[in-house]
Amino acid sequence: METALAKTPQTRQVIFLAILLFWWEAGSEAIRYSMPEETDSGYLVANLAKDLGLRVGELAPRGARIHYKGNKELLQLDVKTGNLLLYEKLDREDLCGVTEPCLLHFQLLLGNPMQFFQVDVQLTDVNDHSPAFLEKEMLLKIPESAQPRTAFPLKTAQDLDIGSNTVQNYTISPSFDFHVVTHNRGDGRKYPELVLDRALDREEQPELSLLLTALDGGAPPRSGTTTVRIEVVDINDNAPEFLQSLYEVQVPENSPLSSLVVTVSARDLDAGTYGSVSYALFQSDDTSQPFVIDEVTGEVRLRRALDFEVTPYYNMEIVATDGGGLSGKCTVAIEVLDVNDNVPEMTMSKLTSSIPENSPETVVAIFSVSDLDSGDNGRILCSIQNDLPFLLKPTFKNFYTLVTERPLDRESRSQYNITITVSDMGTPRLQTEHSISVQVSDVNDNAPAFTHTSYTLRVRENNSPGLHIGSVSATDRDAGTNAQLTYSLLPPPEPHLALASLVAIDADSGQLFALRPLDYEVLQALEFRVGAADCGSPALSSQALVRLLVLDANDNSPFVLYPMQNASAPCTELLPRAAEPGYLLTKVVAVDGDSGQNAWLSYQLLKATEPGLFSVWPHNGEVRTARLLSERDAPKHRLLVLVRDNGEPPLSASVTLHVLLVDGFSQPYLPLQEAAAEQGRGDALTLHLVVALASVSSLFLLCVLVFVAVRLCRRSRAACLSGCAVPEGHFPGHVVDFSGAGTLSHSHQYEVCLMGGTGTNEFKFLKPILPNFPPQGSGEETAENALFKNSFGLH
Repeated sequence: METALAKTPQTRQVIFLAILLFWWEAGSEAIRYSMPEETDSGYLVANLAKDLGLRVGELAPRGARIHYKGNKELLQLDVKTGNLLLYEKLDREDLCGVTEPCLLHFQLLLGNPMQFFQVDVQLTDVNDHSPAFLEKEMLLKIPESAQPRTAFPLKTAQDLDIGSNTVQNYTISPSFDFHVVTHNRGDGRKYPELVLDRALDREEQPELSLLLTALDGGAPPRSGTTTVRIEVVDINDNAPEFLQSLYEVQVPENSPLSSLVVTVSARDLDAGTYGSVSYALFQSDDTSQPFVIDEVTGEVRLRRALDFEVTPYYNMEIVATDGGGLSGKCTVAIEVLDVNDNVPEMTMSKLTSSIPENSPETVVAIFSVSDLDSGDNGRILCSIQNDLPFLLKPTFKNFYTLVTERPLDRESRSQYNITITVSDMGTPRLQTEHSISVQVSDVNDNAPAFTHTSYTLRVRENNSPGLHIGSVSATDRDAGTNAQLTYSLLPPPEPHLALASLVAIDADSGQLFALRPLDYEVLQALEFRVGAADCGSPALSSQALVRLLVLDANDNSPFVLYPMQNASAPCTELLPRAAEPGYLLTKVVAVDGDSGQNAWLSYQLLKATEPGLFSVWPHNGEVRTARLLSERDAPKHRLLVLVRDNGEPPLSASVTLHVLLVDGFSQPYLPLQEAAAEQGRGDALTLHLVVALASVSSLFLLCVLVFVAVRLCRRSRAACLSGCAVPEGHFPGHVVDFSGAGTLSHSHQYEVCLMGGTGTNEFKFLKPILPNFPPQGSGEETAENALFKNSFGLH
């Protein structure tokens, strides 16, 4: 806001309200109490609540407090009882000096609603100071020609008390030649005069010593003494006389030192030494007197700086003494003129350093202003900056309140630095500034906001447990605990989805973790919501959508469906020797559990007994002949087909095909000797175990059969026993039949022995029983068939 000279109409309105408040206070009487000085602390002055018509119970809630200029605590208020108590012992002379009456002005401040009460406490004087003379000895020179009843002025005694407790009477002893007369001054003080009772004779007694006693009016009275030494001199019949009995002078308080204040002048009709006049301050107190006089010229000059606020008036008595000891007096009245030399002062009574945002009009500070100067120099105006949402309101006398103009928003501005400018109306203007900092405390009025409404995260399957898969982030415009965010997983809409077992979120950072390995073949995508809540009261929250995409990894090898590789006997494909090139022998069928290019399969003939005889189509796995068969081709072929996917790195599986060349499908379907031998070598340990278990099983089966037979004969209980079952008889054998279609139809007869029990291993024995083929054809064919059987280990 601008200074007082550039005040807007609103500022003039504030000054007008302040003047109205001043008139109102001038017309209203303050509550006044009286108490003697030097009263001990804790003294009960009065019950302030009762005298003001207030309830005792409302003082504490309304924040009642006592305010005294300068924040010096002299009295204290008990808000529980309403009693006004003396805080410390008071000295009237220190607080008021010679001012009478001695009034201490206080204000009682109440809030909610705001009220002010003026309280005055008058300190009454007690006789706690004795009269004291400034000089231990007075010297009077009295001519012997002095006539009886001649009066000689004496210096007064000082007493800091007032009223009847100050100096009331003077006495002199011994009182043979003199007596003392006590006179009243115009200001109420009393001074003594020494009156001569009989003529003096210098030849008889050239010097006298008297004891002057000053008595005050206390009970009991106090006294002070000084010695009056009298020198009897020769006759001097003319005393000096001043041209003026009263000199009135005005001196600005900022006058420089040694500046001339006034010049006094006195004359003496005598001649010679008796006519020579010297000037002096009649009552000289070097500790308090700021003036000095030239004893020859009578010029009164300033020797110490003046202060209007301390002493606005000075009354001096100047005595002019001739060479014969006669003297005359005059009075100099000096009025100190006030200049604007005191900076306005501000006393903070209440200050709130933090206010909540969104609050209506709030009192930030209560303060009072004062200026020791007078007139326009003491008139005060207050202002603050224009661009702030605060107002200054005058309240009671020189009290102001600083309030908010509108609700504040911490997110827009969290701190205000307010400079209160206090200026007087003097010339030149003096001002003081007081800066306060107001913090706007946060209210939880902003919900957390995610940086994105939805997040898309990707994780490759078969991840390690606890893998960090991504993060969500939210911000809160509030501060402190209102901006501390906690992240959480929100319950999924499908109750059957165990989201907490799949994904976890760090409550502080918003980082997301996969709790267990994910399988693309089971779960391709997952949608869930995460929430962010602040720690305010009440708490505010928001949520965001998270899409988790599981990326496929090449973790499944191709699986061969046909031909099956776990059969008890290898699968043998029959190829007629008359097959044309491109003849479809078989088709390798495989699948891959992965997806995309990880499931793209290619087929390759890895190894063959005759490399150039067969080919495998890479895309569909069809095994075809590459050329015509010849008589030189071996009757048995072994093909190793590799199935590979297109992953990175690629995974593969292999399958072995056994091919038997037949002439018109006239030969039986027999397992290859090489495959049987290889299987025997691979399962050597299993074979020994199987033989041992077969022996034990045979014995066990025999016992079981006997037991079952007995049980069946008796028919006493049902047969229930786990064991091995042996079929009754053998599977009927059939003669191999060759049809004209070229397809080999054959059956095998097996002896089956199954052993079962409570163990974890089960063994199955399949023993092929080959049919007895009748001899057909030439002996060469018979020998060849026999050789074929022997190559497979058949008997």
